[in-house]
Amino acid sequence: MADEPAVVEIAERSGAGFRLGKGQSLTVIDPRGCQVADLLAFNADDLGEVISSGRTLDYAETIRLTTGHSLYSNRSNVMLDIVADTVGMHDFLLTPCSYATFDHFYPELPRHRGCFGNLAAALAPFGVVPDQIPVAFNCFMNVPIDGATGTLSVLPPISRAGDHIRFVARMDLIVGLTACSAPASNGGSFKPIHYRIDDAPPAD
Repeated sequence: MADEPAVVEIAERSGAGFRLGKGQSLTVIDPRGCQVADLLAFNADDLGEVISSGRTLDYAETIRLTTGHSLYSNRSNVMLDIVADTVGMHDFLLTPCSYATFDHFYPELPRHRGCFGNLAAALAPFGVVPDQIPVAFNCFMNVPIDGATGTLSVLPPISRAGDHIRFVARMDLIVGLTACSAPASNGGSFKPIHYRIDDAPPAD
């Protein structure tokens, strides 16, 4: 029997970059609960094609993306299908945190390069430059919207230890993934994120 694919840990407040082949599945796991993971995807054969919040939300007609929804590129091609989701609360509106984010929201805290800087560093070996980084799909991030005023709130994730979201790649991809660095997004603490890649989606 073949060995099980290894679970990879992304340390708190850091990021990783890796290839995900067409047809492979990516499972993003919150091992301790209440931790956000920013996810980016680029066409491995053409970095000009990248995951798009606007296209995805337009086609889904909802901001609550979960099992059965797809994540689209800026060219309206499906990049990832969501095939399993034990949380059902994720964000695709807010940009990755950065030095500027910390200056704006957390001026009393030490500056941190945040998910933007971690994604830039993790994706640089694949030829991605910072100006190519768009809005990320923020796994497990809890961003309710007031229906009357349109006001956004950032609340602690509702994910519990072991919760996960699983994607299947619809094209060869370069993926960036982080363990988020913003205090409000993670209930005030920072924890690792786990992920695993399978040649076919595993049975839960």
